[in-house]
Formats: sequence, structure tokens, C-alpha cells
Amino acid sequence: MTAPTSPCCDEFARLSRRSFLGGTVALVGATTIVGSAAITTSAAALAPAPSVLVVLSLRGAADGLSLVVPHGDPVYYDARPNIAIPSDRLLVKDGMFGLHPELAPLVPLWEGNQLAAVHATGLPAPNRSHFSAMEEVEDADPGSDVRSGWLNRLIGTDASSSPLQGFNAAGGVLPTSLFGSQPVMSAGSVDDVQIPGDDKWDTTRGRRASLHTLWDDDRSTLGTAMRSMFGALDDFAPVQATDDHRDRYPDTDLGRALSEVARVIRGDVGVEVITVDQGDWDMHSDLGTTDGGWMNRNARDLARSIAAFFDDLGDQGPKVTLVTISEFGRRTVENASQGLDHGYGNVMLVAGAGVKGGYFGRWQGLTNDLDSDVMVTTDYRSVLSEVVRTRFGASTAKVFPGFSPETVGVMRGV
Repeated sequence: MTAPTSPCCDEFARLSRRSFLGGTVALVGATTIVGSAAITTSAAALAPAPSVLVVLSLRGAADGLSLVVPHGDPVYYDARPNIAIPSDRLLVKDGMFGLHPELAPLVPLWEGNQLAAVHATGLPAPNRSHFSAMEEVEDADPGSDVRSGWLNRLIGTDASSSPLQGFNAAGGVLPTSLFGSQPVMSAGSVDDVQIPGDDKWDTTRGRRASLHTLWDDDRSTLGTAMRSMFGALDDFAPVQATDDHRDRYPDTDLGRALSEVARVIRGDVGVEVITVDQGDWDMHSDLGTTDGGWMNRNARDLARSIAAFFDDLGDQGPKVTLVTISEFGRRTVENASQGLDHGYGNVMLVAGAGVKGGYFGRWQGLTNDLDSDVMVTTDYRSVLSEVVRTRFGASTAKVFPGFSPETVGVMRGV
């Protein structure tokens, strides 16, 4: 996750450094620690995954009104005299919405009915704290005291206990969505999935042989964990044998991360859910205009990276769905610094396999008060529930306990 270039929230600046632990592989579940690696107690090779979900978190609270512009709502232009996106610059417009011009690389997905935008989504109640809202969105089980994220619950709906089912491409600390009882993997890059030191000096693999000698006959929990780690590393080897296509992506944190995600998917080792971050969305000041600036740069990076990712998937493309999510949106009215303060409702993008392209969501309309928000008319879990149900055949009651989703219609077969 990239730290904001000019962090406006101390809280978000602290959160932006949460992935400082990157590097060696972490296999997280029922864990013990060996060196800098956390090792799960269970690993078994998986069959190729029939569906893959990539969850791209826009950290810092992206402004959905800039990414997917409600040009048909006149309040939008009154509320943003300096930073509004002109209607004649928007892409794939309908009577109400249009895409930011820097999202042009995504237009082929849109024209192929493989990209959807669901506006006015979010939490059931406003939460303007970056940390608290991230936790709430990724846990997706309000009121529960169980430390379990919705993606961890998703991979727990089948009988497998392999850590290869879930992968965090940001490295370091797991996002809340992947944390839980099911073992998962976390690494900053595909090549980091290894026993620490193997790539630097242990050319004869003597270190691994020594570890086998130490642990293969050990019946303790730690011994079981070590044998599990060996199996997981072996099963992950086909991913490391895939070609590295990072030169096809933007030379940005997100471009590099999605190139690694594509390698994981092309390796076809059974990974079902993958998390990845794009930071630097906390735009309290100097958001910019369509002629340049912070929002333009982020939107361009987002679109170019996602487009390169789908182009890179090869024969794995037909099974991959990508969802973007952010902890909350921004206020309707621009502030005196030509930026936007913390808000409420936002937009979610859904792309790839199973998606029914177009604009979705109920638009309640904007108001022009200083503290006015985009009001949430669709709980974000309803969007995710459709993905979970149609792509994985999983029980939404197990993934989102106590929640009754409404129909959004963003996925085929709903």
C-alpha cells in the first residue's frame, strides 16, 4: 500500500504504513512463528479454482462522485464549481452517470458488458474513521466479537483447509477481510514465497534439508506447521514458474501488485480469493481538475492497471471477477482547499467474469449543504453477496451472517 504523497489525515497516514512487514511468505491461520514467517498448521494441494475473486481496496476513501459522475444531477455541478468533471468530457454516459475521462482504458470492458458501476453503496450507517470503517467493511459482520473477515468466511464454506485458497498481494499484515480461522497466504511478490534466505545463499538447499531433518518426525503442533509450510511452498511452485509480465503494466505500486496477482492466477494452483490495495485516495485538498492533478493520476493508474491485468490473464480470464471497494466516500460539496472531506456513500466497480455491465444502484439525489453526503441506498454487502452466490455458489448467510441481501442485478444469473 502506498503512503499518501500529502497525507491529510494523521489516522490514514498511520494506516498507510501497515504493510511494513512485507518480504517473506506468511501463511496465516492457526499459526506459529519461524523467523519472519508465520506458518499454518495445514496445507494440501488444491485443484484449479473454477472462480477467482480479486478484491481491490481503494485505501483512503476514494471519491465516487469523481470516478462515476452523476452529471444528470444538477446539484453536482453547483456543489463543485472548481473540481467537477465537465459533462462533455465523460465517457459512456447515460442520462445520469458517466465515467471519469481517465478511466478510458476500461471502456473496452464496458463495451463488452464486463464492467459495472454500482453507485450509492456503503455501510448501513455512516462511519468517517478510516481505521474503523476499514475494519467494519472488511469484517462485514456488525456486532460480532469473532475476529473473522468475509473473505476468510468465504473460503471456509468448502471442505478445503489449504492456505493456497486465499492470497494477500500487499504482503505484511493481512487485511481484516482475510483474517480468520482459515489459513491463507500473504506476500509482497510471487518470488517472496519461499523459506527466508533460499534465494540469497542457500544454493544447495541445505537449509531446507536441515529443516526437514529437524521437523519431519516431530509430532508437535510446530512440527505439523513446518511440514505444512513445506507442502504449501511446493504447491505454489507453478506460480513462480509463470512469466513475469510487469513491463506490460504501469510502473506504479498498483501496476506491480496486479502483475503479481495475474501470475498467481495464471499459475492455476487453486487460489480463489486475492486482496490488493491502491492507496493515496485521501484527497482533502488539491484534488485537481480534468486537466491534471491528484484525482487524474489515481484514476489513470487505476484504469491502466486493471486493463493490463485483464489483458494479462490469458486463458484464466473467463473465471476472474474483480471488485473495487473503499471504506467510505467523500462529501458532495468541495471544501475551501478544493478537496473533499470524509463522506458516506460511494461507488463500487465490478469487472470480469459473470458481470452484467452498466450502471446500477438507486440514486436518491444530492443536496448542496456543506455537510451533505451521497446517501447509501445499497448496502455494499448486497453487491458482494451477488458475487459470492453466482461465482462461488456459496451461502451468503455464512459469508455475511445475519444479513438479508437485496437484489442489485449486477451479476448474471441473479
